[in-house]
Amino acid sequence: MSFSLEVKKELLNKMDTARHCQIAEFAALMSFTAHVIETEEGLIGIESLTENTLVVEKFELLLKTLFDVKESDYTKSHELNSSKLITIRIFKQQLVANILQTIKWCDDTFLSIEEQFLDSRIIQKDCCKKAFIRGAFLAAGSISDPNKFYHYEIVCVFEEDAQKLVELLRFFNLDAKVTERKNNFVVYIKEGNNITDVLNLMGAVRLQMELFNIMIYKGISNDVNRKVNCETANLNKTIEAAVKQVNDIEYIRDTVGLDKLKVNLREVALLRLENQDTNLKDLGEMLDPPVGKSGVNHRLRKISEFAEGLREARGEL
Repeated sequence: MSFSLEVKKELLNKMDTARHCQIAEFAALMSFTAHVIETEEGLIGIESLTENTLVVEKFELLLKTLFDVKESDYTKSHELNSSKLITIRIFKQQLVANILQTIKWCDDTFLSIEEQFLDSRIIQKDCCKKAFIRGAFLAAGSISDPNKFYHYEIVCVFEEDAQKLVELLRFFNLDAKVTERKNNFVVYIKEGNNITDVLNLMGAVRLQMELFNIMIYKGISNDVNRKVNCETANLNKTIEAAVKQVNDIEYIRDTVGLDKLKVNLREVALLRLENQDTNLKDLGEMLDPPVGKSGVNHRLRKISEFAEGLREARGEL
């Protein structure tokens, strides 16, 4: 099961006790899946379409909780042209009026109907804002596998709707942005800590803790990799330096002889030839009297300068 589906399953079981929060979540489901239709007989109806069975479950649950709807009050079917698309239709006029008035899609007279993405009266309380975000994610959201990368998104049809959703997320200090993709407008969050925060405010606490654990593991893993890479890089530099030192010493030996070096340089040169894998600190302790790491490094640098001078004089540079 994908991480995104696990989140939605947890959110399916998250039901606010306050009616105003239930209305906010239902309003989000309506905004993303439903629209008003009219029959040839002039009846006004509500049609909700989605491929997500979890959204259907939450939609039905909120219908029954908020409006005391029975299964006989609506129809549910699979569209003929798409076995995945599930359609819910409601035509009982009093029920339709009650639903539309509750989510502020029409006035009390049921004469003026206007579909809205979000009416500010629906989300006056912070808890209702969270409920709306939860409903929006259930209907049109997804989260990538956090083991690969961090990405949370909700897809909107209209840019104006996406901007309203961004404002809602930013109200909770979440770094939400909008991008256009295939004629849709995608509200997204990238940063891992922001995604744990949005999981928490939606009510997916168990998956929030799972994401925390993944982030901690990845953080430790990245630290280890950085340290290993750093140590490997340092080791490579040490090996490259040692190889160059040996090459320089052998060049001096094979051209003019090591006797041309000063005594202190010759001692280090001979030791390096005999101990090519030894680090500078241990090399210095082999000298009599012992010399520190910086002293050994200084002498080897002088030897390299001598070798470079020889190469230049012999026209080999």
